[in-house]
Amino acid sequence: MIHRIARLTLILTLTATSVRAQNTRTPPDERTQDNPSQLAILDSAVSAITQMHMDQFSDSILWEAAIDGLIDALQDPYAELFTPLESEAWEEETTGNYSGIGLQITQLNERITVTAVFRSTPANQVGILVGDVIVGVNQHDASSWTTGMAADSIRGPVGTEVFVKIKRQGFEEPIAFDIERAQVHRPAVDFAILEGGVGYVVMDRVARNAANEMSDVLRNMDSAKGLIIDLRRNPGGFLDESLMLADLFLKPGSKLASTVQRVPGSPASETTEDSWDDRWPQLVPDLPIIVLVDEYTASGAEILAGALQDYDRGLVMGARTFGKGVVQTVIPLPYNRRLRFTTGSWLTPLGRSLQRVRDAQGRPIEEDLDTLPRVITPMGRTLINGGGIFPDLEIENDTLKTMERELIATANEVRVLLGLRLAEFGFEVATILLGNDQKPSLPEEHFERFLGQLEEEGLPGELLSDEDVRSYLHWQARINIAQRMNDVGSEADFRKERDRVLAEAVQLLLLSDRQTQLFQRLDDRVSGVRNEGAGSERNLRPY
Repeated sequence: MIHRIARLTLILTLTATSVRAQNTRTPPDERTQDNPSQLAILDSAVSAITQMHMDQFSDSILWEAAIDGLIDALQDPYAELFTPLESEAWEEETTGNYSGIGLQITQLNERITVTAVFRSTPANQVGILVGDVIVGVNQHDASSWTTGMAADSIRGPVGTEVFVKIKRQGFEEPIAFDIERAQVHRPAVDFAILEGGVGYVVMDRVARNAANEMSDVLRNMDSAKGLIIDLRRNPGGFLDESLMLADLFLKPGSKLASTVQRVPGSPASETTEDSWDDRWPQLVPDLPIIVLVDEYTASGAEILAGALQDYDRGLVMGARTFGKGVVQTVIPLPYNRRLRFTTGSWLTPLGRSLQRVRDAQGRPIEEDLDTLPRVITPMGRTLINGGGIFPDLEIENDTLKTMERELIATANEVRVLLGLRLAEFGFEVATILLGNDQKPSLPEEHFERFLGQLEEEGLPGELLSDEDVRSYLHWQARINIAQRMNDVGSEADFRKERDRVLAEAVQLLLLSDRQTQLFQRLDDRVSGVRNEGAGSERNLRPY
């Protein structure tokens, strides 16, 4: 087990006692005599409007509006009030935990289909399989339900039972299961070995247990050629998990990050600073590492990428990150509400603030990068201090070709749900391949049949005959098949046909045995691109 850094998390919970302590800093007699109770004024205003306004409003609507006004006054793009349903969704997204039976369901061909069964969960233990169609829940006919209706009915308190009826291919009658609900954890880390022995880790969020999951992966990397950590589209999560993740890769004693926060109840000028040092042995110390980031990489994911970049432990590739260098506090409110707002900022080991200046709606404010300060890494590399993480190597994303854009536009016009059709087709082919114990692939006869189905639904045959369109659909279909077969390696192999960032990362690692050599290969590659002319630099350039 990894030692948990428990002093502070990105998501902090304040107890009712601490809140009461803040409210009692001013003596009661001073508050009542010199400062009229703002709460009493607000309560009276709500009461008067509720009883006398020419239009009738409920208390709940007015109080919601009052809280929204408080949040607007903060000019804090990250401040938010969660409803009970939003609180539950936030809890599941940030922790990966929920109470249920451990299924992933998708509406395919107008049927609620099981597309994943998580390991060591109640659904797995009773024998529910990928491909099963849910037709009943708790004596109700679910054959015409949406996925939301099915999920809401299947989930429930830990220890309670749910009755699920499924239709399985090869069986004439539905199969029924009595399943006891349990606490389910959805993993945050996926792993595969790519060509040439390159390890590939995808982490879609910094959730609870992410560091332990990463540790398990790293302990099986003895024969790997190098490691790619894909943090693209990772919105972050818990600060302590981010610190523990960085702890896995850095030397003991290394500074991991620091925070500056206001002392609760004190003037804003009174702040407290905390920092954290690496305490545990470094795993895979000799393995070259590349970190992939994009404009959606934020918060806790930026903490990990920033720490590895500061110590020259990871070469960062992709696009400039979101730039969320703030600590947010989430406070539980009565009736299962939560209030989130900004309470401080965090810094990378070299003291970089990655916060990007934004307006109240969260839109980036234009800036002059030349005015931002710089820091120097131990290897002498220069990094920009502020505005997110700037990759050591920026690579532009692949763009759609003209005919590919026309395909998407035409599909919208004739109302062909192209994404859903690809998912349905991927599931269908994946089921056949799994039944024959085959790896992800796309037999030509299946692909031609799929194109015929799209034409029957209204897409023009001449459009579907275009080489660029066929190539694009073939690529997307193979990705969907690999996803349905839960084959991370095959999915990555398919993706990198058009994923320039991933393809470049694999090639750099295949040519490098050490981290220092990886940086040298980067310099050589960039120098070669420069020599080819300015036109080539648009897709491959350092910051």
